[in-house]
Amino acid sequence: MGIREEVFYEGGPHLGDLVINVLLAFTVICLPLTVGAIVRAIWLRYRFTDRRISVSGGWMGKDRTDIIYSEVVLVKKVARGLGFWGDIVVTLKDGSRLEMRALPKFRQIYDYITERAADKTGRPLEAIAK
Repeated sequence: MGIREEVFYEGGPHLGDLVINVLLAFTVICLPLTVGAIVRAIWLRYRFTDRRISVSGGWMGKDRTDIIYSEVVLVKKVARGLGFWGDIVVTLKDGSRLEMRALPKFRQIYDYITERAADKTGRPLEAIAK
């Protein structure tokens, strides 16, 4: 039997990201942003558990990235959509970054990630959260 994971959040990007970008499509200049939002809405899925962060995306949702909290060095957040959703960037020990766009509940998810990373790495919360 595998080890059970407690799921904190599982789902796709915020619906508001799609709505705003579809409305911006009427300007034609923002058409690439609209296509990106549609692709994210269809195939991008996030999963945050007490053991890992999993992001499934790419064409047809076939790409998957898993990171464990002990590898996290730094976490940053940026509010989008008048603060209804936001982006989170997680920097890992090897210098690579995982960017997660249009996250609903991004403030709670940010707090969850930083708390888990501080617990797993033994580093103070202030050193991880920026």
